[in-house]
Amino acid sequence: MSAQRHYSKLDQLCLGLDSALRSVFGNPVTTNREYPAADVAEPSMTPEQAKHAAALMRINHAGEVCAQALYHGQGLVSKRPDVRDKMEQAAIEEGDHLAWCSQRLYELSSHTSYLNPLWYMGSFAIGITAGLIGDKWSLGFLAETENQVVKHLQSHMTLLPMEDKKSYQILQQMEEDEARHRDDAQEAGAAELPSFIKKLMGFTSKIMVKTAYWV
Repeated sequence: MSAQRHYSKLDQLCLGLDSALRSVFGNPVTTNREYPAADVAEPSMTPEQAKHAAALMRINHAGEVCAQALYHGQGLVSKRPDVRDKMEQAAIEEGDHLAWCSQRLYELSSHTSYLNPLWYMGSFAIGITAGLIGDKWSLGFLAETENQVVKHLQSHMTLLPMEDKKSYQILQQMEEDEARHRDDAQEAGAAELPSFIKKLMGFTSKIMVKTAYWV
């Protein structure tokens, strides 16, 4: 049996840079799960409806870029191997979400956010900071992030044009995955974040949402 490979800090930084470039520029590492909307027919929508659906999916794509960055940052500095493994696995599953949102945007003849590099850098810095504070707080940050994402996805499913069953199917699968990531973090010992931190997270999320809708 071959020994498990241990990566140096330089190796980890190089792998982290590769993950960042893949996340930002549209070639994320994924689990290769099937596209949730593969069997759903393309709906007939007005140009206004299609534009609105695309804007919502662009927000979701940007949110997944942020999630990838958070996991990458937290995983890089985590002291517990089990926490680091959870971060890495969750990041790969979030890669599925990136790929699905990107494909849906292509189907809607639209584009991802032009500010994705900015979203990534800001979220990566937050992930590093959360990870350095300690694993239980890092897990707490992860759990609260996923909790807010679940609510955000539920809201978007009500805001989509009723005709757009393809986007709805994607968001439904994403919601299921995010809820599982939240529950896994809580089971792993996530600390409850102070209310002012939760409010600050919600405020920064709103900035991203309002910006990514248009840009």
